[in-house]
Amino acid sequence: MWLTYFKQYLNEIFPRFLTEKPWNYKDDLCVVGAEDLAKATGDESWTQPVLENAACLMRPDGSVVNWAEGEHNLDKVSFGKSLRILRDLTGDARYAAAVERACHMLDDYPRTVTGNFWHKDIYPHQVWLDGLYMGMPFYARCLAESGKDRWDDILNQFQSAHKLLWNERLGLYMHANDCSREAEWADPVTGQSPAVWLRAEGWFLMALVDTYEIAQEHSPRASELIPLLRNALDGILQYQVPKTKMFLQVVDRADLSGNYSETSGSAMVAYALMKGARLGMLPAPYGERGSEILDAIRDTYLINENGEYHLYGICASAGLGPGPDNRTDRDGTPAYYLSEKQMTDNQHGTGACMMAVSEQLLRTR
Repeated sequence: MWLTYFKQYLNEIFPRFLTEKPWNYKDDLCVVGAEDLAKATGDESWTQPVLENAACLMRPDGSVVNWAEGEHNLDKVSFGKSLRILRDLTGDARYAAAVERACHMLDDYPRTVTGNFWHKDIYPHQVWLDGLYMGMPFYARCLAESGKDRWDDILNQFQSAHKLLWNERLGLYMHANDCSREAEWADPVTGQSPAVWLRAEGWFLMALVDTYEIAQEHSPRASELIPLLRNALDGILQYQVPKTKMFLQVVDRADLSGNYSETSGSAMVAYALMKGARLGMLPAPYGERGSEILDAIRDTYLINENGEYHLYGICASAGLGPGPDNRTDRDGTPAYYLSEKQMTDNQHGTGACMMAVSEQLLRTR
């Protein structure tokens, strides 16, 4: 079922999304997912749709779509993941140059007082869990390819993010922290946002395993990511929904009307469990649990409609603060996260499921 859906998605649905909106970090998830499927199956045809739609990311003159000169935005640094995959698939020097530009974005990237990259220029002084995934695995790959010894910077940022965002009482990570305490959503004492959003937890979990995979060969401190991963997973697994085996949009609030088992974040948890076990970060039973969660997503939300599969239960988008649209509702409360629309076949959900299915396939080799 999954592979049939992904073939349909990459050839029909993903290209449509790319024509509707400029390249975005969620499109990177689909590119990474396609490459993961190619590696897990040994079938390079999985990356053919990526090649066919590469013009949606890079113009003929080598400029990257949706990049602004001098902009500091971790969501757009994440484009480096797709650019690197296209570089490796094509050998095209334009992609190699773009990867270098993305790496250099981090050389003088603004930081919070804690030493973390701030999320983006419109959210200065803020550390979001999302940003750990957008920035850190790519940063690690930049260091691995360049030979630069900045591994302590990566490990320090993970440790700092833990201190900024961990909620010991809940055993969960809050979505974001404003180190300046100026954002309306920020707690005046801790700086933390007020709710636990599932996909934010998922971003962090994927950042841990993807960064460890690269850093383990370069820094002895990479082992520090292992207890962070296990601690985070042990925390969120307490909140697994008995009926669906998935996790709720607002993770710890099963009491709220309208709270639902959400696909993208659940797939990210499944991915981290299986990949963490494969990399030796976690005992084998964690991987088995991840596979069970992925099967539950399939059984709950992958629906055959007139011969075509569609994936449901995906939060279309969520964030904090006004954003470019000057919204007034993104206050970080549980009610806000539940008010965001669900979107069938949204890239966040399908891309994360591609990555998780790839890990599940590797388990059966």
